[in-house]
Amino acid sequence: MSRTIRRRRALGAVTVAALILAGSQASAQNRQFSFAYDQPNTTAYGIAANTFDAKLKELSKGTMSINQFPGAQLGQEPQMLQKMRAGDIDFVITATANASTLAPQAGVFSLHFIFRDQAHLVKVLADPQVKDAFRAMIKDQVQGAQVLGLMTMGMRNMYSKKEIKSVDDVKGQKVRVQATKTEDTHFPAYGAQTVHMPFGEVYTSLQTGVVNIAENGVNVYLANKHYEVAPVLSMTEHEANNNCIWVSDKTWNSLTDEQKAWVQAAADEVSRTEPAKALQLEKDSAEKLKKMGVKVVDNVDKTGFARDAAPIQDSLAKELGPHAVKILELVRNIK
Repeated sequence: MSRTIRRRRALGAVTVAALILAGSQASAQNRQFSFAYDQPNTTAYGIAANTFDAKLKELSKGTMSINQFPGAQLGQEPQMLQKMRAGDIDFVITATANASTLAPQAGVFSLHFIFRDQAHLVKVLADPQVKDAFRAMIKDQVQGAQVLGLMTMGMRNMYSKKEIKSVDDVKGQKVRVQATKTEDTHFPAYGAQTVHMPFGEVYTSLQTGVVNIAENGVNVYLANKHYEVAPVLSMTEHEANNNCIWVSDKTWNSLTDEQKAWVQAAADEVSRTEPAKALQLEKDSAEKLKKMGVKVVDNVDKTGFARDAAPIQDSLAKELGPHAVKILELVRNIK
């Protein structure tokens, strides 16, 4: 009798061990990563995250996927960058302007009027040399994380309670800008006063008059309902609204070579397909805003802005550093 009991216990122990092993193998084989961004899923950030997830699932045959945290659930971009570097978030999308809080030379993508038009912007972001140069810059300046690829939300435009038809209309105005040296140099050149604040405070600041003007992509303006407090959108297209996909070094180093290739391919798919979708989303959003009664000023005279911005481009790039100079040259050389 005791021998039978011992045998049953032994078999039970073997069964439990097998189940634990099977469970650990399953968890190792099926991995879900945190993927955070501070805009709603309905924006180009959502397009990028969905594209990344679909490609990663396809290549890994369903063993790897992402769990999205949109709408600043895990913090604004500067906070998410710090959490990612600590290994608390796996993947993050940020504006290249906010990337400059870690790598100041990333501010080169915030230089005004370096993209000739939307077609030029799409070509730049898909160019392997540009991507490699940007990634090398981040690796040289940032510890704990790296950039996998580039994307865009289109062009940035100014919005306010009044029309902005030319550079004269921003003189003396308080403009909320991203905290980069490029913004702090360009806007004063137009005669404006720059104000820094987290994105989440822009709505209230426009409402209360802390700032007179803000600037961002059309879809971001729509999705965050900034039109409620700044009902005039002026299409200045002064700057590209570029972004990058980050991965924590802790996460990256935990992957096999094959898994790293899948992750990189998923980011490459975003860089290849997202820009065209983002630009279409911008166009659709502008049409929707017009139907809602928002005044969209299409005929902005950009010549004054461009004139004041031109002499700043090279001097700022040199001040930022050699990586910025190289990237600016690459951007200009793409036909």
